[in-house]
Amino acid sequence: MTARPEFYRFHNGEKAPLQFAVAEYEARIAGLRRIMSDLGVGAAVFTSMHNISYYSGFTYCAFGRPYGLVVTAEQAVTISAGIDAGQPWRRSFCDNITYTDWQRDNFWRAILSVTGAGATIGYESDHLTLLQKGKLEHFLKPSFVVDLYEPTMVQRMHKSAAELELIRAGAAVADVGGYAIRDAVKAGAREIDVAMAGRDAMELDIATRFPDAEYRDSWVWFQSGLNTDGAHNPVTARRLQRGDILSLNTFPMISGYYTALERTMFVEEVDAESLKIWQANVAAHEYGMSLLQPGASCAEITNKINDFFEERDLLQYRTFGYGHSFGVLSHYYGREAGLELREDIDTVLEPGMVISMEPMLTLAEGQPGAGGYREHDILIVTEDGNENITKYPYGPEFNVVG
Repeated sequence: MTARPEFYRFHNGEKAPLQFAVAEYEARIAGLRRIMSDLGVGAAVFTSMHNISYYSGFTYCAFGRPYGLVVTAEQAVTISAGIDAGQPWRRSFCDNITYTDWQRDNFWRAILSVTGAGATIGYESDHLTLLQKGKLEHFLKPSFVVDLYEPTMVQRMHKSAAELELIRAGAAVADVGGYAIRDAVKAGAREIDVAMAGRDAMELDIATRFPDAEYRDSWVWFQSGLNTDGAHNPVTARRLQRGDILSLNTFPMISGYYTALERTMFVEEVDAESLKIWQANVAAHEYGMSLLQPGASCAEITNKINDFFEERDLLQYRTFGYGHSFGVLSHYYGREAGLELREDIDTVLEPGMVISMEPMLTLAEGQPGAGGYREHDILIVTEDGNENITKYPYGPEFNVVG
């Protein structure tokens, strides 16, 4: 019987045009190697979608299989499953090894072929499971392991000029989805119908702007009435009614990069009690955006917005932090948790960071003004302030629709 390989190189076809120039990925790898040198790491073994995408350009679809990126002083190699054939090679700026599933753990044997045994290995504590950590130790036999979760996150928080250009485009696509949703809102329409209008508009716009990209994962959460109480509530087939509170949420995904637009809306009319809450949240939103200045800490900003709401007896209705970083992330992978507007995060804003302002108030069913109110803009921190790259209008004047 023919011997079956544990892994091999299947470099099928030519490299695809990636979202960024090769020089961009080389600069990221150079930054990573400085981190590795400082920490004494001989080989970085990444398993998360966000770091593999950030450093190589390849955004994997796991479907129950492990994927990796190994970086040493000399090499950068993505490790992918045979089911994907040559696509990971085409979408990686660097080398690629395909592992086979003829026997279990060929993934780790492929990694070992790059790292060698006994090296100091860097890994991601926020992603590597206990099961896979045990396999790392068994197969690679590291002399020492170093957690690279936090230093790589800090590197990703500081955006390059090329990243900022892409994020600006993503924000514009999110606005396109917002306008399509606004046009689709009417009493009697289902949430799912409105959501599809926004998603389709965004995907068409992405394909126009980026004809060489891969298209996947853009989505819309469009909620109405009681369904607005949570920021991440799924779409349903509920039909809109006159006077309903609505939550518009568009999320275009471009080569692993996430952007968002979120707006409170009402169908045809807004009652007086709801209008008061809405206007207060809009005021907090505007105040919060004014606080996103270089030198301010996440905790400091959060506490100031807390005071703003407390003065208006509304703080008890706040449901989560006031904003977060943008970049390589999605609703099912990635998070630059060191850049979130929460009381327990002391990160200081610096030029080149990208962060949202998104205050949300939720009042329970049966209360005057019941529902979830949220506005969301994306801002780039600059040398002397910030740049708001979200252009879709917020507030009652534009968003009582239908």
